[in-house]
Amino acid sequence: MNMPYLFSHFREKNTPDGEQVYFAISRNGIHWDAVNNGCPVLICTKGEKGCRDIEIARLHTGGFVIIATDLCLALCFDKDGNIDWNKLSKNGSKYISMWKSQDLIHFSGQELISFGRDDFGCIWAPEVFFDENNDEYIIHFSATVKSDNDSHMAIYYTKTSDFIHFTYPQLFFKKENDVLDSHIVKIGDKYHLFYKNSAEPLMNMHAYSDELFGKYIHDNAFEKYMSQLYRPGSYEASTTYILPDGKWCLMMDFFGCEKDKMGYVPFISPKAGNADFKMSKENFTFPYGFKHGRVIEITQSEYDSIKGAYKK
Repeated sequence: MNMPYLFSHFREKNTPDGEQVYFAISRNGIHWDAVNNGCPVLICTKGEKGCRDIEIARLHTGGFVIIATDLCLALCFDKDGNIDWNKLSKNGSKYISMWKSQDLIHFSGQELISFGRDDFGCIWAPEVFFDENNDEYIIHFSATVKSDNDSHMAIYYTKTSDFIHFTYPQLFFKKENDVLDSHIVKIGDKYHLFYKNSAEPLMNMHAYSDELFGKYIHDNAFEKYMSQLYRPGSYEASTTYILPDGKWCLMMDFFGCEKDKMGYVPFISPKAGNADFKMSKENFTFPYGFKHGRVIEITQSEYDSIKGAYKK
């Protein structure tokens, strides 16, 4: 039986309109249709006036929250068309943008939040995980800190129960090299952590643990498979979801080449929780390249409302 899905994301463009909140919908998680005629459903008007790394989460109390990196790369190019990533990691995107909605059509105004910590050089790639054991949300994200001259990116987290009050951010996961783009999902009694390793080797990684804040065990088989891909370092921004037939879909954003070739690439595992993924591009369709985002399941009535509410 098919079930509808929503894919929140941004688009790779040379203009700021690409770095906004976009939606796409699907009846089966495989064939995706643009929402709002491929135009943004939310426009950033505060902060850096752009947003990347779009995260959407359904709240267990009802409604939804969207958070995103407060950054607009289209406004950061120098006269030669280059980006100074070192500068951005030290002084770029000090806030996370946030919107709330009850129906995925009407949204609250854009808020900028810093989680009460002022020593981050940047706050990137936020994601929400609901910790059912403690009835609270974990927002984890990539950041640098001033104590090491903003030279080392790691994963930090804050806790919230209402998306109004946030705990002081703490370290969640780090390695000797930079790590970023964390994705956490619990399947059965296992916590799965996907993340981007910045060097030695440069590629996406998978690890698992019996505890959310416990020690994560590195998945060597996943690393071996990733190392065999064409340009393994060009994949990032993992997000996963379970398909209607029970298979596990891992989406990874492929970047760093011609714009028409960039975007999410699907990998399929035969069973949720089994990280034996294989690329499956030939079975999926997209209206354009989706960039760093999140997939969630939605109801049929939500699917119908979204399809009818936005311009054709």
